[in-house]
Amino acid sequence: MFGFGAMIDKLKKDPKTIVFTEGEDSRILEAASRLLASSFLKPILLGNEDKIINAAEDAGYNIRGAKIIDPERYERFDEMAEMFYELRKNKGITLEQAKETVIARNYFGTMLIKMGEADCLLGGATYSTADTVRPALQIIKTKPDNSVVSSCFILVRPSATGGNEVLAMADCAINIKPTEDELVEICGETVQCARIFGVDPKVAFLSYSTMGSGKGEDVDKMRNAAIKARKKYPDIPIDGELQFDAAVSPRVARQKTPDSEVAGYANTFIFPDINAGNIGYKIAQRMGNFEAYGPILLGLNAQVNDLSRGCNALEVYSMAIITAALS
Repeated sequence: MFGFGAMIDKLKKDPKTIVFTEGEDSRILEAASRLLASSFLKPILLGNEDKIINAAEDAGYNIRGAKIIDPERYERFDEMAEMFYELRKNKGITLEQAKETVIARNYFGTMLIKMGEADCLLGGATYSTADTVRPALQIIKTKPDNSVVSSCFILVRPSATGGNEVLAMADCAINIKPTEDELVEICGETVQCARIFGVDPKVAFLSYSTMGSGKGEDVDKMRNAAIKARKKYPDIPIDGELQFDAAVSPRVARQKTPDSEVAGYANTFIFPDINAGNIGYKIAQRMGNFEAYGPILLGLNAQVNDLSRGCNALEVYSMAIITAALS
């Protein structure tokens, strides 16, 4: 698999513990069995122990060595509830409400990170993105210098010249209509993530306009965000606003914006809103034959990642390695 050798080598030197919130799901069980066959990740499967073991045996998955935790039988549950209550009591929550909240596996799994029982979490095989992100925001919270949690997708396909073509796209899953300043923050986080995957970032702030060819508030937002991003990250090639063709086609770039050092060669794309981002990465995935890894959540104090509900076991396995390597 693309780019995973270095991540696996890193994890072999420093194995991580990862929580899977949907421990009874067959895709999770298949991925966990594959991870357990190696020694670089320690899975925690949440759910009823008998159901998890029976489901694994019925499907022929070997999950011996995985830690299984049933939230309803967890010996530190009262301690967990008390900790969550302390975190949220200023929001008016009672201790009884805290207990009712943390019994849910998306909250329970996130609390395991808070309590030091796990390094990272992967959920969303059956939960919505919001159900994965909400506990992380309430419990893990954003990094000190961050104001938003964002996401990016890494897209990979074989290159005609050998090796792989690798792109980063953001924000395609979290922020519905980010502001100029939020786009700047998203840019910085996405660049850091892209570099982990071997991308030398050339960042395009995308729009329906190239350098003033179109007018409107959305055009102004992307132009202003690009200006702010260049000022904040002077060592990163950043340009915008750019139409997608100008961003990726050298021929079009020469016609539309010949003086740009990014246009025609962009590999890291900042979209104006979640509509454009989500549609864009899925077009690349389905019609451009890219493998899509993500959404990779950015800006949190610990690594929590979200799966697509349409994911398969290989995608779970890949995202588990990414999640642990980033933690």
